Amino acid sequence: MADTRKVAFITGASRGIGRGCALELAKRGFDLVLTARTVTGAERYEHSPTVKKSTDAPLPGTLEQTAAEVRELGVQAHVVKLDLARREDWAPAVESGMQRFGRLDVLVNNGRYIGPGHMDPFEDTPLELIEQMFLCNVFAPLALIKLCLHIWKRQGAGMVINITSSAGQTETPQPIGQGGWGLGYSITKAAFSRMVAGLAKELRQHNVAVIGLMPGFVGTERMAVELGEFGFDASKALPVENPGHVCAMLATAKDPMHFSGRDLRGPEMYLAHSLLRFDD
Repeated sequence: MADTRKVAFITGASRGIGRGCALELAKRGFDLVLTARTVTGAERYEHSPTVKKSTDAPLPGTLEQTAAEVRELGVQAHVVKLDLARREDWAPAVESGMQRFGRLDVLVNNGRYIGPGHMDPFEDTPLELIEQMFLCNVFAPLALIKLCLHIWKRQGAGMVINITSSAGQTETPQPIGQGGWGLGYSITKAAFSRMVAGLAKELRQHNVAVIGLMPGFVGTERMAVELGEFGFDASKALPVENPGHVCAMLATAKDPMHFSGRDLRGPEMYLAHSLLRFDD
């Protein structure tokens, strides 16, 4: 008999904001489909050529570690390797989650392109890399939503939470590599954010909420290890639990359609509702 608890499917769940969302959703009783490239840690992280001081040490965090943490909270976790850059990974990941739990209720599109080009000027960035960014940051999330849609229509409801970025809306005056970021990240995050309102309008008839969550400046493991030399100070950043908490509040809201079509600012939501639960 399938578990009756709700199930969340999270991309990029091996570390960072994805892990933060997994932990907070687990506290709310969600079973989890955890996806990312790094499953056990045997997969060695390939550092971007834009990182000047590369090291052989992989970044902290794996899917298996996140799974162990959420299981300690009393929920079930299913680990699936998913590389957003590999189209052949998309459908099997959703199918695997359905085979394990028999349902999917919330899709958290958190994972994104990781690789060269983030901190490079446009002139120095091959267009093929920007195309890869679109594949991972725009087309893969759209594909996952489409793969989940028939499930949600059958279940009678569903929810998408896109982890968006202010980089898609506002350009920093800081130079690239000195607190600024490359064009590919900005324009793909803009498209990723823009899909929220358009899809929310279309999917409302199926009782599917589509919500953007702009997490703010969050101190992830990747930021701490790699981005300090590019003008990002992780010590001044928010903890990953902050957007995770807001993600969990949205996932358990009494009326998620109230938020559908909006790109919410996570830090403001956290401050306003950190002591509340929407389902109380």
